[in-house]
Amino acid sequence: MSEPAGRPLVAVLDYGIGNLHSAQKAIERMGADARLTTDAGLVAAADGVVLPGVGAFGACMDALRATGLEQPALDAVASGRPFLGICVGMQMLFSASEENEHAAGLDLIPGTVRWIPAGVKRPQMQWNRLDLRLPDDPMLTELGADPWVYFVHSLHGVPDDPTVVAATCEYGSTLNAAFRLGNVFATQFHPEKSGPTGLRLLENFVGVCATARVSDVAS
Repeated sequence: MSEPAGRPLVAVLDYGIGNLHSAQKAIERMGADARLTTDAGLVAAADGVVLPGVGAFGACMDALRATGLEQPALDAVASGRPFLGICVGMQMLFSASEENEHAAGLDLIPGTVRWIPAGVKRPQMQWNRLDLRLPDDPMLTELGADPWVYFVHSLHGVPDDPTVVAATCEYGSTLNAAFRLGNVFATQFHPEKSGPTGLRLLENFVGVCATARVSDVAS
């Protein structure tokens, strides 16, 4: 399975829910050979993997399993390759969600996705400023001193280990907005809808994938 020279191959998991093309197109724009796919073989061959998502936690998990992409996603993380979860795709990385209490997540980030506390409008559907907790993370470099990104969500991830929180935002209270655990990075916001800041984050991801590929070739 060939790819253009110099462009890392990024598999965007296509499990049929939401506008997955917007994430794929944005990653392609940032220099990757980004492909929407249901092909487990392509996922296994990719330099990096992206799990986007919109809608309800339980429905997205059901769709991921129905399309046979749950195990390829787990295998990609276990392999150590760069893995990016976006919005509900981020939530799916957690163990469980209060939105659908009987639905099991991927359990890659131990913890629970919880409702935004009462007192503010749900969903948060707006631009909001990130407070970078891990500013030296390669995914967060060069986002600028005042990074604003676009959110559409009613829940946020609450990990068992708070040190995996990479960024937060303020919306009635402090909400967790991005996470880092090993080779997994995940955002509650939509990078593909977040203007230059979001595109820079996706460019960082493409760069991380390219570096991982070069390391694999060298070894």
